[in-house]
Amino acid sequence: MSVAQGKALGKDCFPCNTLLPGWADDFLEMIRDFWNGELKWNCSMADLSTFRVGGAASVVVFPLSLNELSLLVQGLGRMNLPWRVIGRGSNILVSDSGIEGVVVVLGRDFCSIERIDIHRREQVLVRVMAGCSLAKVISWCAEQGLSGLEFAAGIPGSVGGATAMNAGAFGREISDVLYSVVIMDRVGTFRSKSHEQMQPAYRSWNERPDMTAVETIFKLKKGDPEAIEARCRDIIAQRRNKQPCHAMSCGSFFKNPDGIPAGKLIEEAGLKGFQVGGARVSEKHANFIINTGTATAADIVSLMKHIRERVLKKSGIVLEPEVELLGFVSI
Repeated sequence: MSVAQGKALGKDCFPCNTLLPGWADDFLEMIRDFWNGELKWNCSMADLSTFRVGGAASVVVFPLSLNELSLLVQGLGRMNLPWRVIGRGSNILVSDSGIEGVVVVLGRDFCSIERIDIHRREQVLVRVMAGCSLAKVISWCAEQGLSGLEFAAGIPGSVGGATAMNAGAFGREISDVLYSVVIMDRVGTFRSKSHEQMQPAYRSWNERPDMTAVETIFKLKKGDPEAIEARCRDIIAQRRNKQPCHAMSCGSFFKNPDGIPAGKLIEEAGLKGFQVGGARVSEKHANFIINTGTATAADIVSLMKHIRERVLKKSGIVLEPEVELLGFVSI
């Protein structure tokens, strides 16, 4: 029995017919002395994406700490293995053929929230690890009477993803309440950048694609817990009234071009309810592509292309995806 098969069968209870890549033995040898996290070979990415589509990743790993994450990334660099980090999968579309290499999930062990005791009059700093969901940190802040993140109530996904894409709603963005970010580079080195050192833009933190947010510090204000909770409830109610919140989707699919709502352009192109295979343009909000239950990633991409073509023909505007496309050779 190989090292890979032995570890897979022993520690993680994978079936004996699990298909392992040729580099599995070297990978397991590389992590042997420091790894305590979970790993899953040939793991379905559909289970890790809110679209619920996509093929398998060669291996998905769940580090337990920043040190373990850093050592892993250093080793992957030495092995020249492709890798990427994801959070809660709310802004990714994975190819039906899956992803080659290593997918790193910042999960439950990257969910801590901590109030930083710095003497300020009204401002309060809150440190949040990248794997924490926005819903969890917003609820925590409301209980603590800390205001500033209410606009993000109802946005799916993790703090790391929201920071990197500068998520926003109701005229506000994450960068409005950003104090600093701890960023990991491609060689596993961490450094902190203040808001003043960054140049965030619409749906982007303007860092290189090979950078990963691992910790965010928010600057919030003291407020009344009941008023904060009421504001969050109101925003969530508005979302549920206008968006297909319980559908399998990745939220808004396209960026709003130059302040024009992408949903309005798609609706004006007559595409509400338009369907390709199991993928459909939501009748409730045209900038939501939903998986009706039988969609493939290919269905969603075909629908995306059709939407772009129709909107371009109707308005002369090219829509750009907000969702990150992974594992596609060409689009």
